[in-house]
Amino acid sequence: MEVIGLTLTSVNSLQGTSVLKDDYFAAIHHISNIVYREVHSERTLNRMNLFVNHELVFRVLRSCSNSPTESLRFFSWARSHYTPTSVEFEELVNILILHRKYESMWRTIQQMQKQQLSLFCDTLSFIIEEYGKNGPIDQAVEVFNKSTNLGCKQTVSVYNSLLFALCEVKMMIRKGEVPDNRTYTVLVNRWCSSRKMNEAQDFLEDMSKKGFNPPVRGRDLLIEGLLNVGYLESAKKMVRRMTKEGFVPDIATFNSLVETICKTKEIDFYIDMYHIVCKLGLCPDINSYKILIPATSKVGYKPFPSLYAPIIKGLCRKGQFNDAFSFFGEIKIKGHAPNRPVYTMLITMCGRGGRFVEAANYLCFDMVTDGLKNCGKHDLAKRIEQLEVSLRRV
Repeated sequence: MEVIGLTLTSVNSLQGTSVLKDDYFAAIHHISNIVYREVHSERTLNRMNLFVNHELVFRVLRSCSNSPTESLRFFSWARSHYTPTSVEFEELVNILILHRKYESMWRTIQQMQKQQLSLFCDTLSFIIEEYGKNGPIDQAVEVFNKSTNLGCKQTVSVYNSLLFALCEVKMMIRKGEVPDNRTYTVLVNRWCSSRKMNEAQDFLEDMSKKGFNPPVRGRDLLIEGLLNVGYLESAKKMVRRMTKEGFVPDIATFNSLVETICKTKEIDFYIDMYHIVCKLGLCPDINSYKILIPATSKVGYKPFPSLYAPIIKGLCRKGQFNDAFSFFGEIKIKGHAPNRPVYTMLITMCGRGGRFVEAANYLCFDMVTDGLKNCGKHDLAKRIEQLEVSLRRV
């Protein structure tokens, strides 16, 4: 075809000749047909001896915008013949995000960055809005958060696109989709980072009234949101308010708060809170103890009986009595004397597990040592405890 033999220069240079302009667009149309119809389009394009420039690539991509895979193949072929500009990159990015080809889109953006090219704000806004329309709201927020790394400023249009994506949650509900826990968490985190706690709480209450209750309670989400954006003091205030009203946080929220507090070495606050929530009915899990025990040890605290009693109880429930007895003896050797409730629990668990001899021994030593301590003979009581430990080793 003679048209293809044309050097595909700028259309502006052909404005004086309408015939050449028609030939130019006919050539674009012919190349586009090859791209999205031929199986081995690269082979055909190589035989055509095309002069590849940015305008040719841009117009072919726009013509093939309904075929994301073929557009990507053509762009990959074109890159071996010229150096693309940000205009062609962004046209391809728009095509890929429009057709939900997320992985290919991010690979294309990475190629842009390698060439030290930045995204236009309009393209970034389009990506955020498309993520919002198609459901993954957290991805829209993530793109917004790393806009600076992508070389784009957070302009008014970018903020507007984020607001659009967040508002798409209501559209999701109208379409019959049920928001999941991740949806609520992303929105609450966003409001908390803007210190708009009232808006976050109003949103959760509004969703609850409509029957879309989040998997965890609204206050837990708010606490986690505050922790995620670094507002520890605000999170502590909310926990204090909850406990005063007789409510306890979710165990996952509690552990997140504990971990953050322990990093700041505010162990006293945590120990007080630990006792309060336990009285209100919260049962710490193994993760709670994994966080607390190392943290308290580092600052010189001795483990209190109510801390290590659940560990002993858990070992007994699993039938690991020898491990429980060993741990109990180690605690006593290190000077962390168990109290009567710990002895009572251990004796009870021994009885339930058929370890009657051990139960009787613990009962005997418990009565003797308590009696000696009540009489003021603490030295003798300590010697009896040491005798008990030595007998356990025999």
